[in-house]
Amino acid sequence: MNVRGYTSMAFYTYIVASQRNGTLYICSTDDLLRRIEEHRDESRGGFTAKYGCVMLVWYEVYESRDEAFKRERRIKEWRRSWKLMLIEEANPDWRDLFVGLNLNA
Repeated sequence: MNVRGYTSMAFYTYIVASQRNGTLYICSTDDLLRRIEEHRDESRGGFTAKYGCVMLVWYEVYESRDEAFKRERRIKEWRRSWKLMLIEEANPDWRDLFVGLNLNA
């Protein structure tokens, strides 16, 4: 909670992949756990369900929805090789970061 008694909210820009060096999906959300669960159980259908993008391979945290959305848009414009470098800098083994994810820590 912040000083005024309001719960601070986090926003996320994230990348899910079908496999190492596979199909990538980039998005932003205010509830990373819920969104990744939706990708994993394919409850929303669409691109990630069609291409099997269920592994959380990269994410960043932001203080505002606007910051997260701007980062998402920026990354979507990048070359694929830059996106792969971004993932590999933070997650060289392409571990599924959803496993053991604790956003309250």
